[in-house]
Amino acid sequence: GLLEFGADYRFKTPIYSAGNPPVLESLRLYGQGDPTLSSQSLKTIVHQLQQKGIKKIENLIIDDSYFAPPLINPTWEWLDVHSYFATAVNSTILNQNTVTLTLFPQEIGQPVKYTWSDAIAARQWQVINQTTTGKADIDYGIELDGYLGQPILQLQGELGVNEPADVWDLAVLNPAQYFLESWRSQLTKAGISVIRGKVINEPESNPEEQKLLTINAPPMQQLLTVINQSSNNLYAEVSGKILAKELNQETATDAIEYSLTNLGIKPNTYKLVDASGLSRQNLITPQTLVNTLRLMSQLPQGESFQESLAVAGVSGTLKNRYANSSIIGNLSGKTGTLTGVDTLSGYIVDHQNPTLVFSIIVNNSDLKSKLIRQVIDHIIVITNRLNKC
Repeated sequence: GLLEFGADYRFKTPIYSAGNPPVLESLRLYGQGDPTLSSQSLKTIVHQLQQKGIKKIENLIIDDSYFAPPLINPTWEWLDVHSYFATAVNSTILNQNTVTLTLFPQEIGQPVKYTWSDAIAARQWQVINQTTTGKADIDYGIELDGYLGQPILQLQGELGVNEPADVWDLAVLNPAQYFLESWRSQLTKAGISVIRGKVINEPESNPEEQKLLTINAPPMQQLLTVINQSSNNLYAEVSGKILAKELNQETATDAIEYSLTNLGIKPNTYKLVDASGLSRQNLITPQTLVNTLRLMSQLPQGESFQESLAVAGVSGTLKNRYANSSIIGNLSGKTGTLTGVDTLSGYIVDHQNPTLVFSIIVNNSDLKSKLIRQVIDHIIVITNRLNKC
């Protein structure tokens, strides 16, 4: 997206209205994939509507038609899709389509208590609580499972009576409906009555509509930094979908292939089935990643790209790695993690030698991720000591 959009590009969310204040016949938010909209964003919108003298809305519409289905990639593991990192990627996104479930131990033998961070999102889930508060200092034993295709979460296992709160970040089941109900709630609290509300998944034309407001997302540079430093799957997937729309490509992976080909990467050196890397069906070699990083560094956008990466010992997913080593502050990279898979690719900057571009990929390991990372980090530290031939 950085190559096509530029670092200053902003995703936009227009809002259209029909009618005149104080009563609007309709108010339609046309979602175009901005992943940064939050409850605070809704409060800002509501305040702007108050300033325009709006008191009543006959029809409140969430237009979720910008992206075509599927909203969840069919190649993702079904055990993941109730989790925050595999949430649906739709056109109207609020609070990153996530909600937090927190578990608290009670008296020994009693079921574990749970609370939700958002009552509106919570209504979409049915919780089957089969947990028990166990004795002090027992091993952690809570399991949370989703039912494929059903709005059910099953909680099982024991939580020690002296354990702290146990936090689970989960997917919002129906994001567009959640957006609608949350916005309607904010409007009602502000004294703006809403008669009817609906979500539409197909474009509807209303010749009386006019653009009322436009919400601008932060610049692309900030979104790319969230993707690369925090490994944010939602941001990556949305960026891929928007890139496809802008380039008139059928899918996000088609758009990424188009961009990589223009960069100089041959399509037969990788296989992509999603934009985030969550799918286990993605395939790429370390050499292809090194070539991509090297070619990016030669472009005018290369500096912006490198600034978006996590920095060893400083930021993102590398903040707590490379303690007490010469790598701190000198490595900019991107991690990749699945069960049995750990990767690190990026740049090592040594002012005494040329910048080193690297990629290390570990697949199909039965070791714990912590141990794999220790080996990767050891290789990096040794590599940084090598002298140029």
